[in-house]
Amino acid sequence: MKIATVTELTKLRQTWKREGKRLIFTNGCFDIIHAGHVLYLREARQQGDILVIGLNSDASVRRLKGSTRPVNSQEDRAIVLAALEAVDYVVIFDEDTPYKLISQLKPDVLVKGGDWQPEDIVGSDIVLAAGGEVKSLVFLEGRSTSSIIEKTGK
Repeated sequence: MKIATVTELTKLRQTWKREGKRLIFTNGCFDIIHAGHVLYLREARQQGDILVIGLNSDASVRRLKGSTRPVNSQEDRAIVLAALEAVDYVVIFDEDTPYKLISQLKPDVLVKGGDWQPEDIVGSDIVLAAGGEVKSLVFLEGRSTSSIIEKTGK
């Protein structure tokens, strides 16, 4: 299983740095995995050597999306993400943003979907100050967890 703690990833990060491996980081709720997520994560993985996903905890998702979310538990969401070929590690965080996690991992590349401008991506200041890159990747219009939930009528 590729689900790790922040402590485990921080130790691994030191090894990856020594080995010259580029760490890519992204984050999100990933409540109901859909084609947009899969294509986005595949593109994210192509930006470096190791892709780590910061996954919002259930409590964090509720604060961000409302009391009816998440649809799937953090454990289930982490298992599904960890099973994707493009994903190397998943780490769950409880804050509303991954800022603290980004400051601990100091990724070489920080990515989000194309609906984000690079300067608006949380943690971009940390990554850019360390000489890293911040990228806004592909965004498939009409593919979102909210639109899937809307279609179900819930």
